[in-house]
Amino acid sequence: MYEELTERQRSIMLYIRAHQAQYGISPTVREICSHLGLKGPSGIHRILHKLIDQGMLIAEKGKKRSWLLASGPPRESIPVLGAIAAGEPIAAITNYEENLPIDSRLFGCDNGFALVIKGDSMIEAHIVEGDLAIIQPQATVQNGQIAAVMIEGLLPEATLKIFRKKNNRIELQAANSTYKPLIFAGKAKEQVRVIGKLVGIVRRP
Repeated sequence: MYEELTERQRSIMLYIRAHQAQYGISPTVREICSHLGLKGPSGIHRILHKLIDQGMLIAEKGKKRSWLLASGPPRESIPVLGAIAAGEPIAAITNYEENLPIDSRLFGCDNGFALVIKGDSMIEAHIVEGDLAIIQPQATVQNGQIAAVMIEGLLPEATLKIFRKKNNRIELQAANSTYKPLIFAGKAKEQVRVIGKLVGIVRRP
């Protein structure tokens, strides 16, 4: 069903997923509006109700933060949700592409998803363009781990980088000596959201 979603619907689904991973609760309609740069909530309400009708979301009446993602594919397969940059940040989950017929428990997680690598910034970690990055959804990672990271803006964006937090700043480092790290200090740190930890790579012929 993901392939039938509009770009705006996919953006909302991704933001709800990321917000739940980081805070343990769903975003309010106003938070969704703010994230997408929209002034009024009426359009968001229509999209949310459409996603409920499509079976993509589950909602409990009378609660502001009731939006929950409906059950996805069984854990014996891993959903390939789109692309992630190993270079400059790009839109993270652009569309639902397929199910990878691999049990996610092989990577130590029950609810992992896969993103297609674009770019060459992680080649020194033996991650190349076209690889499938298996991501375990979580809101934090340890220093030195490779993470899928969203950089909050008008549209959800993501990049695959080595995550480091030191001296009151966040550094997203490439595994390619030709790339400079992305550095976020002060209030800019609030733009950075970890959406998951890299737990494996699948390279297809």
